[in-house]
Amino acid sequence: MTTRMTTTPAPTGAPALRVVLADDERMVRTALRAILSAEAGIEVVGEAATGAEAVSVVRELEPDVVLMDVRMPEIDGIRATEQILRAMPRPPRIVVVTTFENDAYVYEALRAGAAGFLLKRADADSLVQAVRVVAHSDSLLFPSAVRALAAEHGRAKPAPPAWVARLTGRESEVLRLMAAGLTNAEIAGRIGVGAATVKTHVASVLAKTGARDRTQAVIAAYEAGFMNTD
Repeated sequence: MTTRMTTTPAPTGAPALRVVLADDERMVRTALRAILSAEAGIEVVGEAATGAEAVSVVRELEPDVVLMDVRMPEIDGIRATEQILRAMPRPPRIVVVTTFENDAYVYEALRAGAAGFLLKRADADSLVQAVRVVAHSDSLLFPSAVRALAAEHGRAKPAPPAWVARLTGRESEVLRLMAAGLTNAEIAGRIGVGAATVKTHVASVLAKTGARDRTQAVIAAYEAGFMNTD
């Protein structure tokens, strides 16, 4: 099922963010589509009703963002996320949409590479915010919720991985501020350096942790026991 739609163009003239909706409940997709299609600068370009269909639709349409139900027929949102990230050289940002925020399935989806998660009961503003935040990837989506998930479900390793010792003092500081949800500009103001310098530190943190983005870096930090150290 591939449905093409149009919406109001971005007011600045920038390309609209292209979104695919993946959920086995048609009513949920309809509600999500109605909210996003009414927002300037966001275009819902396709839908999928199963995990396997989500993989196919996303590979065909190459959206910027995917809203992915965590539980779907054929393959679930975790496996669909893994397949999309593995198959595409420039994969979209994936937001898991779920009913329960402390669900272990959600944590596994984040470990698999999802950039964040959103509750199905979230209001319209939170939905739009989620799409915009993950598309620009300059801050963590709902950082307190991600931290709570990582603290509850993170499988701490018996010994810290090698990357922990390779972090410089400044990189360690930046990683903690990333986990707090600060943007690059906010981190720059906090530690008194330029935004370009922060961007360099963030890139180094991602490389050393082997993380795809901030969400995976924060999860890696919790599982390494890094967030429990001074």
